[in-house]
Amino acid sequence: MKTALVTGGTGFVGANLVRRLLREGHRVHLLARPGYAVWRIRELIPELVLHEAPLDDRRRLTDTVKEIKPDWIFHLAAHGAYSWQNDSGAIISANLAGTVNLLEACLETGFEAFVNTGSSSEYGFKDHAPAETECPEPNGCYAVTKAAATNFCRYISRARNVHAPTLRLYSVYGPYEDPRRLIPALVVNGLAGRLPPLVSPATARDYVYAEDVCDAYLLAAARTDLPRGSIYNVGTGIQTTMREAVETARGVLRLAAEPGWGTMPARTWDTEVWVADSSLIRRELGWAPRFSFVDGFRKTADWFSAHPELLEHYRGKEQG
Repeated sequence: MKTALVTGGTGFVGANLVRRLLREGHRVHLLARPGYAVWRIRELIPELVLHEAPLDDRRRLTDTVKEIKPDWIFHLAAHGAYSWQNDSGAIISANLAGTVNLLEACLETGFEAFVNTGSSSEYGFKDHAPAETECPEPNGCYAVTKAAATNFCRYISRARNVHAPTLRLYSVYGPYEDPRRLIPALVVNGLAGRLPPLVSPATARDYVYAEDVCDAYLLAAARTDLPRGSIYNVGTGIQTTMREAVETARGVLRLAAEPGWGTMPARTWDTEVWVADSSLIRRELGWAPRFSFVDGFRKTADWFSAHPELLEHYRGKEQG
């Protein structure tokens, strides 16, 4: 049993990881910013320890980490991953300064593993599946700060001989995802017999199910023999187009509704090529996705059906 500290634990991926850690018997501490949302973790609060300590408050952060003395740190807190988070100052503060502050606070206490969360957006637009050795070409403030944070963790890991790998996540989906994202929108609308507004059918992503991503976090933490400063792409290596995703939704949910392509404006990050080269994580960590997109979508739809109390929350916030 480990003492685990999770930042971003009230967010989508973090809430899934917290549940996984608790199921496996670990002691879990959450580091949350003031005013954090509780809907994803409300029923878990009696099982964990929650600390309000913003990542930009270095003294409070250091004192909190010293109090917890975590074995494992999972750093998932971020800002700017969604289109409505576009304040560059807040993005820099959370993603770069926050990572620096947290890692340096943890260095004072010592730890077994500090797992940083990177992003596939660090690569920028590519016409192929980029490997971790490829030079990042971030093309937005969020991507720039994530790439800088990854480089900082790699530098510290090597300079201080500590285990601080980075997981570059591709398009994670599953329970507790933000209501305004595609997969929840497909499920919530689909349960009502319709489809949401849609961009081009050729838009592509590498969708990876949340439980598979949790596998990657736990493997990365436990494998302290990894090369210092390792970076791993966490994606299936299979590209799914918007057309394929919608057809999956229609099949799983038995929808007669026809898609209205182009009823949502294209976003600046939309591309027809977005897929992971996941060969390194498969080879060095022994990780492989356990869920196909169809299986993961079905599990997500089943989760919604099993949690009708959350449907109103989603229906009130999803686009369209």
